[in-house]
Amino acid sequence: MAFITQGTTFYSFADYEDVVARDSRLFSTNEGLTPDVVEGTLIRSTTRILDMLRSSAWWKSYYIRQAGSAANIIVGQSIEVPALNPFLIQARQGDFTDLCVYHALSEYLLARVADFGDPDSAERQKLGFYNTKFRELYDELIVSGDWYDFSNNGTITDEEKYPFVNNLLRRR
Repeated sequence: MAFITQGTTFYSFADYEDVVARDSRLFSTNEGLTPDVVEGTLIRSTTRILDMLRSSAWWKSYYIRQAGSAANIIVGQSIEVPALNPFLIQARQGDFTDLCVYHALSEYLLARVADFGDPDSAERQKLGFYNTKFRELYDELIVSGDWYDFSNNGTITDEEKYPFVNNLLRRR
C-alpha cells in the first residue's frame, strides 16, 4: 500500500500486490494477468485518476483558493489549471491505493476477461461492483478535500483542507 515512485517520477498509487490482495481469485483463473500487465494498468489508472481530479470542479476551486492572485486567469472566466502533484497527496493514501485498484479492475483488468455475451457472468458482476466502489470513493475524496498539501510543507493545515459539495444532477 505504498505509492510507486522512483526519484522525482511518480508511477502509480498501487502495485500488483494491492490488486492481488483485493481479488486473488481473478488471478488464479486468468493466467494472462501477469504482473507486467497489471502494473501497466495501474499506471494507466493513476494517470486517469489524476486527469479526472484535474478536470474536477473541486480542483479548480481549490487551486484558485490556494493560489490566489498567482492563478493564471484567462479572459472569459476560464483558468489555466495545472495538474495535481501526486507527491503532495499526504493524507488518505490508502484510499488512493484502493481508488487505483478499483479503477484498474473495473476499467481494464476485468474488461479483458469478462464474457460480455453473458450478462450474468461473474466478471461482469465484479466489473459493475468495482466501478461502483470507484465512483463512491472518488466522490468521497472530493467531498472531504482533506488530503492535499498545497504548500508542500509536510503538513496539511486547516487552510489547505477544502471540503466540497457536489451538486447532484438529475438525468432522464
